[in-house]
Amino acid sequence: MAASYDKAFENVIRLRVMSILMVNESYDFNSFKELMDVTDGNLATHLRKLEEKGFINVKKSFIGRKPQTSYRVSKEGKKAFEAHLNFLEQVINENKNNSK
Repeated sequence: MAASYDKAFENVIRLRVMSILMVNESYDFNSFKELMDVTDGNLATHLRKLEEKGFINVKKSFIGRKPQTSYRVSKEGKKAFEAHLNFLEQVINENKNNSK
């Protein structure tokens, strides 16, 4: 897989969301909010951007009478995030080699 930088992951909140989804089958809105200590609006904006790019899938359901929104990483999202991480790893390794 070719390493490539993706601007979608520049923001630390989106980077953290993707990191969490890569190691969890799914994650719900309130759990993200609590873990990352962000406002509803801020989190919703970043989740929507990832959804618009096709990197995450959204599922809305009810538990009892309470609405719950959960998220999963999509195949495209997994591929793009892995390529982004490979790019960052390349940059780190190049800089390690250049500083010796």
